[in-house]
Amino acid sequence: MPTADELKQMAAWLADTDIGLLELRTPNGSIRLGREPAPGSEIVQLEDDAQDDEAAPEPAIASAPNVGVLLHAHPLHDKPVVRVGERVEAGQGLGLLRIGPLLLPVTAPVSGQVIGVCEQTGAAVGYGTALFELRVD
Repeated sequence: MPTADELKQMAAWLADTDIGLLELRTPNGSIRLGREPAPGSEIVQLEDDAQDDEAAPEPAIASAPNVGVLLHAHPLHDKPVVRVGERVEAGQGLGLLRIGPLLLPVTAPVSGQVIGVCEQTGAAVGYGTALFELRVD
């Protein structure tokens, strides 16, 4: 985790941008620095949720590889690409991103079980938006 001086430096860097929230995740925890949109507002550090050493590992996230509209099924088919509870392999398709006429696959970053869908079909998503949660095997 960053030291107090490193946090002050990150807060100063954040204050010089128009970024409202900065979140850094490491295996040891996460840091969230945020600020109010009003000029001159203070940088605040939000408390990380207490994590038990015995807790289950965090789920892997399949995120949007680009901006677009999320589709759970191919436009010519009714069946979704994947359903909650299904086991998938790394690289397997989970959904599709529609970018104009182009359909770009959203793939599983790791092998595991789909435990959650973060966005509804038809949702406009940005690059890096969390789309699916996977329990890693």
